[in-house]
Amino acid sequence: MMQRNMMPNKNKSFLQRLQHVTRYATFASLAFLTSANVFAAGTHAISIFGDVKYPADFKHFDYVNPNAPKGGELKLSALGSFDTFNPFLSKGDAAAGLSYLGNSYLWDSLTVQSLDEPFSEYGLIAERMDIAKDGSAVTFYLRKEATFADGQPVTSEDVRYTFDTLKEKGRPFYDYYYGSITSAVAIDKHTIKFTFSENTNRELPLIIGQLPILPKHYFDKAGFEKADLSIPMGSGPYKIASFKAGKSVTYELRDDYWGKDLAVNRGQHNFKKITYEYFLDDTVSLEAFKSGVYDFRAENTAKNWATAYDSPALKAGKIIQEEIKHNLPAGMQGMAFNIRKPIFQDRTLREAMILALDFEWSNKNLFYDQYTRTRSYFQNSEMAATGTPSKAELAILNKWRDKLPEEVFTKEYQPPKTSTASGIRGNLRTAQQMLNAAGYTVKDNQLYNPAGEPIKFEILLGSSAFERIVLPLTRNFKVLGINATVRTVDSNQYLERMRKFDYDMVVATFGQSNSPGNEQRDFWSSAAASRNDSRNVIGIEDPIIDELVEILIQADSREDLVTACRALDRVLQWNYYLIPNWHIDKFRVAYRNNLAHPATLPPYGISLDTWWSRNAK
Repeated sequence: MMQRNMMPNKNKSFLQRLQHVTRYATFASLAFLTSANVFAAGTHAISIFGDVKYPADFKHFDYVNPNAPKGGELKLSALGSFDTFNPFLSKGDAAAGLSYLGNSYLWDSLTVQSLDEPFSEYGLIAERMDIAKDGSAVTFYLRKEATFADGQPVTSEDVRYTFDTLKEKGRPFYDYYYGSITSAVAIDKHTIKFTFSENTNRELPLIIGQLPILPKHYFDKAGFEKADLSIPMGSGPYKIASFKAGKSVTYELRDDYWGKDLAVNRGQHNFKKITYEYFLDDTVSLEAFKSGVYDFRAENTAKNWATAYDSPALKAGKIIQEEIKHNLPAGMQGMAFNIRKPIFQDRTLREAMILALDFEWSNKNLFYDQYTRTRSYFQNSEMAATGTPSKAELAILNKWRDKLPEEVFTKEYQPPKTSTASGIRGNLRTAQQMLNAAGYTVKDNQLYNPAGEPIKFEILLGSSAFERIVLPLTRNFKVLGINATVRTVDSNQYLERMRKFDYDMVVATFGQSNSPGNEQRDFWSSAAASRNDSRNVIGIEDPIIDELVEILIQADSREDLVTACRALDRVLQWNYYLIPNWHIDKFRVAYRNNLAHPATLPPYGISLDTWWSRNAK
């Protein structure tokens, strides 16, 4: 599936970053079950809403072609380089095509999500699942036919080993994500039970289903904590056939893959080989695509989409451009302040700096009017806060009325516009007035805060593509006396600096699902703010937000979840933690005409595993 590599770093191609967003938006953020009692003993699937689309005897997902031919090669791209085949550690740069959550080319997970339901998972390694009636535990019954690539069976001991090892030795993400799961007990060779520390966190059975199962016998000998290019053992549909360190990696379909005839896999894994070629930057990568070096490209640059594909290959029909609508929440992308830095701890300064972005000008002159301004952390969903707080939201927020910004209770948040007669000049005048009133001063074209510190900082980028967007913003900052420099670094340096929060401002993306849950701790919690490699990019440490996140996670119904999300949204909005960017409700993809996809595409993600080669026999 296109949900391959969750690693949010710039050395990955946009395809992999899109995979990260897709999985995160539809797979890693499942938030609640309407009732634990809706599941019969030994159910083949579990769902957020109780009911599932596909019965136990279903033949295949509706968004696949069950008769798709097998064969041919899919060539993809990635940016930067790689130096490890172990994606589970917070060191090294893992090769494209690997995943540290969910099923991947190499490792199968206990369950797999269907992409035409909001929140349903079907058994993969697990044949059946039992959720305790009180929601305190889940038991998985493993398929006896499940094996690793060396023929050794996948057992409950492998599942227990994976869970314990990832929590103890893996990237910090696991300890947070599985933090409410207290134990994994192997009942017998093919039965394992996970017990929870709470029975109101109703996403836990689904998130543990995403656990990628590792072979204990292999890692006991090879060692788990090595971030190198040793080819690992897997249980998934592909194996690593060849690689050139840092330059390319090829996966080959296993003829002996144990799960190839399962209903959840039918019509998928159609390419005999999948190769990722690495490029130093996206400009070179785009030219390579147009020259036929690789087959599929997900485009994230509006200018490229509008102008760069106009080529003889496009006119001859060798390249196909397609916009694919989706039903995914947009989440939030923005230029995030690192409020670990003292100068950004002033809310007034952050608000003033938001006024310096001229979105309307950028959309017209840079984006070809393709985007809509983002105003909510749950954009494009019913969870986005609109208007003023409802009575249900106030029941949550009134507890902190004297501690939250007054606007949380009295106004609807909207990012500033420049479509008025005064345009950006009017916004900058407003920003100057705000800063003057707050005690900021300008001397020799340099802004100083009330403590006499100059407001100067660096905007860190991992791709030169964003420079044309950020540089006009820095010129507007300069009008305010703010000295912002832009630094674009290579992918490895970008990744390490992001892991250590070594930046002043950075472009950050917070993907959301239709039902947010545990991952919100990693985004916003105080504990995550000081934990390297967390997704609390902003560095938020606020006990009110901590409590709002827990209210969201413990929601007992869809209505309660929506209310909690809106309350959290308002607090995030009015604290001005970032300069909101923009979003689009479709995937923009270009591909060679040797590729084909099913007539019915899923609404909750792109699944390249369902595509096939027209050259396959």
